[in-house]
Amino acid sequence: MNPDQRYLSVTQLTRQIKGLIDKSPLLNDVFLRGEISNFKHHSRGHMYFTIKDEKARVSAVMFAGNNRALRFRPESGMKVLVRGNVSVYEPYGQYQLYVRMMEPDGIGQLYLAYEQLKRKLDSEGLFHASRKQPLPNFPAHIGVVTSKTGAVIRDIYTTVKRRYPQASISLYPVAVQGPEAAPGIVRALTQANEDGNDVLIAGRGGGSIEDLWAFNDEQVVRTVSALTTPIISAVGHETDVTLMDFVADIRAATPTAAAEIAVPSLIEWQEKVATQKNRLQQIMQQIVNAQKEKLAYMKNSYAFRYPEQLLKQKEQELDRNLDQLHRAMQTRMQMQRQQVNEQRRRIALLRPTHLLDQKRQLLETDTKQLEGNFQRLLTDKANRYERLLEKLALLNPMETLKRGYTVTYQDEQLVKTVDVVDLADELRIYFQDGYVEAEVTGKGTETFVTDKGDATGGR
Repeated sequence: MNPDQRYLSVTQLTRQIKGLIDKSPLLNDVFLRGEISNFKHHSRGHMYFTIKDEKARVSAVMFAGNNRALRFRPESGMKVLVRGNVSVYEPYGQYQLYVRMMEPDGIGQLYLAYEQLKRKLDSEGLFHASRKQPLPNFPAHIGVVTSKTGAVIRDIYTTVKRRYPQASISLYPVAVQGPEAAPGIVRALTQANEDGNDVLIAGRGGGSIEDLWAFNDEQVVRTVSALTTPIISAVGHETDVTLMDFVADIRAATPTAAAEIAVPSLIEWQEKVATQKNRLQQIMQQIVNAQKEKLAYMKNSYAFRYPEQLLKQKEQELDRNLDQLHRAMQTRMQMQRQQVNEQRRRIALLRPTHLLDQKRQLLETDTKQLEGNFQRLLTDKANRYERLLEKLALLNPMETLKRGYTVTYQDEQLVKTVDVVDLADELRIYFQDGYVEAEVTGKGTETFVTDKGDATGGR
């Protein structure tokens, strides 16, 4: 063997491993439990994800042809049970699981799909109470969408004819389970809505979730939500709840209950009418008796027995009332005249000439008052001036000299004390009529008052 032939290419090795794996019966049908991660739904429909547990992981792919039948949408974090085969993806040399089947682990696939679709439709507002339509009180035509061979149509027909035989029933036969059930129900509901029925009943008998699944179909639910005819859902028994129950205007526990809801009971209404009729007759009889008593009373009244006297009394009352009315009108007119005269007087007081006279008189009064005030002020000022002149005269030095006093100066300085002069200083002494010049020949500290003892000293 050529040594070079011992070496395989990567492609050759990968294909040999792939061949070994593909031929292994254990790896061709693998059942696996794990958690989805890194989920990716490709635009071409293929699903790529990883199946993992606490210690390992494996890449997986579920092609569109296999995942198209899934009733739920896988997502990361979801625990699932898968079945498929293991093979090698040659470009990466990586083994991966090719999933053919998948279902939720721990919860049924249909139940999960039911919950997912329920949340979706609820978020769109299809189950809101504001979308519910009221049922007619007396429907003439009832459309029933159900199987033509089941007990549902018989129960509905028997109940309607027993309670309200006037109503007609139109059956829209459909398959209520299986692959053709949902499309058939959609067509039947659409046709029943277009036929002008007053109310519709759609339902079937009880069964498993798989049997009832057609009434959880999204297209069926959306068709029910778009109906203009009120519809009653009657699917299965009371414990069976489908998505159509949420979107229908009313949900009935059973088909028989749906028929009882759809139509009134004729017997009950006849009893109600009879009861109301009796009450009406009693009320009418009471009214007639009351009117008869009132009529008898009026026939025995004074007016009917003595109409002429009553007429005369009324004429007198009329005259009296007319007199009262006349007096009241006169009084009223007199009051109105007084009010008018008072208003005229007030208006006259508000004339411009009158106001001018008032203002002129007020001006004269104010002028006189101002002149008096000014004269008093002038007299006060003159008196104060005279008093000030008298005080000023008293302070005049010449007035003091007139009383015999003298003023002594030495070198143009007023001599106020003995201490400022010395012996032989020359002084000038002023009298009221002139002055003399003198020389100091002596001085002492004795005062004139002490030495002379009379008040004329100091001269």
